Amino acid sequence: MHPHAPAPEVRPRRTRRTVRSAVAALALGTVMFTAGAVGLSPGDDGQKPASGPAAPPPARGSIEALRARVKHLPGDAGAWAALGMAYVQQARTLPDPAAYARAEQALDRSLAVQKDGNANAEIAMGALAAARHDFPTALTWARRATTTAPYSSVAYGVLADAYTQLGRYDDSYTAVQRMNDLRPDASALARASYTFELRGDTERARELMQRSLTAAATTGEQSFARVCLSALYLQDGDARGALAQADQGLRTTPGDSALLEARARARTALGDSPGAVRDYEAAIAVVPLPHYLLGLGELQESLGHRAEADTQYALLRAQDAIRRTGNTPADTDAILFEADHGSPARAADMGEESLRTRPFIAVHDAYAWALYQAGRDEQALTQADQALALGTHSALFHYHRAVIRHALGDEAGADDDLRTALRLDPHFHPLHAPAARVLLQQIDTTS
Repeated sequence: MHPHAPAPEVRPRRTRRTVRSAVAALALGTVMFTAGAVGLSPGDDGQKPASGPAAPPPARGSIEALRARVKHLPGDAGAWAALGMAYVQQARTLPDPAAYARAEQALDRSLAVQKDGNANAEIAMGALAAARHDFPTALTWARRATTTAPYSSVAYGVLADAYTQLGRYDDSYTAVQRMNDLRPDASALARASYTFELRGDTERARELMQRSLTAAATTGEQSFARVCLSALYLQDGDARGALAQADQGLRTTPGDSALLEARARARTALGDSPGAVRDYEAAIAVVPLPHYLLGLGELQESLGHRAEADTQYALLRAQDAIRRTGNTPADTDAILFEADHGSPARAADMGEESLRTRPFIAVHDAYAWALYQAGRDEQALTQADQALALGTHSALFHYHRAVIRHALGDEAGADDDLRTALRLDPHFHPLHAPAARVLLQQIDTTS
């Protein structure tokens, strides 16, 4: 993907007859490149132009209701597909790999009941594969879904996500444009925002994410948009803007873990460490996601609270042990954690494995850092260059490449990347941002 290739136009929606549908779009995250969820309802075939709100992660009651439905109506393919998707969403919300197995069983049952024309199950299978970081399989299912349901914006959302994570950015932009042509709702606009974010146009990304917020039909969609906007402000070094977005979101949905984590990051950047620690702890109390644990652990380490940091790191290691039992490729947080706080050689192996099925810029960056920490500097630089090939505004990516360039004796290149990182976000990481300033001063002193 060339960084100046055209992005989706996000044209105004054409007037067309629509039918109600409870199919909800899968929404992409921002800086950490995490995925949201797709909601499916029994009986929705996804083959007509659809309109309808996106659904938040399912409550336990909704899963129980779906289980009761399939018990009463075992031949309802749509209900089995909806149950499978609910389990996928549950697994994403809680670190519960067993939910993926339950999802697969339900979706297999749906496809056994209705093998052909089962767009709901095909979409959910794509989402399940993506949640397991098996993006080639996600792409296969997404293609099937868009063939079965050519007017389903949800299917094109899953297709766009698979293309994005496979590094096929031109193809992903085409899918996002098709999604917006079909139904420019909050989820479609969020993906359009992400296409610009990837290429470093954060101003346009914020504009589109603001439109996604305006279009949000549920509190879940509103919260998601606020999290994304907060992250976009942070990418441009505007911690107060990031804090305002998180605060506004929390007024609507107090206790939302993603908004709490967003506010923790903003407070960290503003130097409010006690407030950031409280927010991280509150987010972890809701759900101990790996990036929450890593964020809190590294903040505590930066404050000299080694025992508190080690507590979070121990939880991360336990979660990674569970991941390994399921043979799921490591996410970027796990790779970076292992590179910085564990075995760099093992982190490099994890990065290499993840890259096979997810050649995405964030994986290139994590792999680059692991290779550097393992002493493989030239290979690290190749990966770091690929991480920044789109022009993405990431202070962390630039810092990683700066350190690698410095190790290779490229002082000018290191200086440029360090200045870029600190210009984009002077407080991009509680440990690495101070290290960036020290290294920049060292280069300036010796040059």
